[in-house]
Amino acid sequence: MTNNRIMQVQDLKVHFDIQPENSWPWTKPLSLKAVDGVSLDIFEGETLGIVGESGCGKSTLARALIGMLPAREGKVAWLGQDLTQLDKRSMRAKRQELQMIFQDPLASLNPRMNIGDIIAEPLQTFFPNMPKAERKQKVQDMMAKVGLLPNLINRYPHEFSGGQCQRIGIARALILEPKLVICDEPVSALDVSIQAQVINLLMALQKEMGLSLVFIAHDLSVVRHISDRVMVMYLGNAMEVAEANELYTNPQHPYTKALMSAVPIPDPMIERNKTIELLQGDLPSPINPPSGCVFRTRCPQALAKCADYAPALQTLPDAEHQIACHLIGP
Repeated sequence: MTNNRIMQVQDLKVHFDIQPENSWPWTKPLSLKAVDGVSLDIFEGETLGIVGESGCGKSTLARALIGMLPAREGKVAWLGQDLTQLDKRSMRAKRQELQMIFQDPLASLNPRMNIGDIIAEPLQTFFPNMPKAERKQKVQDMMAKVGLLPNLINRYPHEFSGGQCQRIGIARALILEPKLVICDEPVSALDVSIQAQVINLLMALQKEMGLSLVFIAHDLSVVRHISDRVMVMYLGNAMEVAEANELYTNPQHPYTKALMSAVPIPDPMIERNKTIELLQGDLPSPINPPSGCVFRTRCPQALAKCADYAPALQTLPDAEHQIACHLIGP
């Protein structure tokens, strides 16, 4: 990882208009605040892990970073250029540098296309004049890189296992040699042993190709293994951002502490005696989030001012550790 920042996100908001059930057509729609003011930086060659409960806005944020979802407010600067201000034609040109690996490996592949055509499709889009023989060679080379035999090029997705389909998805995402790849829970649908193989493959390809990754997952152990830095999200907001080992060994935010206490420890004695910090209640609705700090309704240490205004994401003294909490700082 270098100190070269390739993406800067400032106060990004992604809201969806939801029509209330059984309402009149002219009724004002409600606003679902999927992402509500997230700021972050992504650096060249690093892996930024994103964790949080289901429904906290991780996947929405990932799609907004590469323009798959429109931003309501905020800025996404890619190599100094604001992607939120680009038209469709200009944004399409950026797809060569920004790619995505999806959660469900089989559902993300066209069942009517063989895997050679699936992997080659980005090349046909961006390099339509590339000779057919050269395109086929690039596809076979990429198949070899992700651990697929080149002689399988004419087979269809249903003939492969889930792990192999995810390798196909990885090959398709990397065939254009992008600079940033968004990995939206790429191993959650796979067996544990296959998960390890795919994670190790991604890490090897990142080193070989100089990729930057945004890695989304529910498994905190997987995120720690692959990530350089980790961002913890809750109800569309960033709660804490820190270097991976720092976050896991010294969590500061009450929500992060609760998440980390639930991670299994491979030592029976420590696991038996550790204290798990249980969160009370359910995740609030993003249509009607709590005032002030969105975590205050479940926080065991909530203060009176937590209901008055939301804490800003601030950097701790003498550390590359950011936290949004009234318990720490002003």
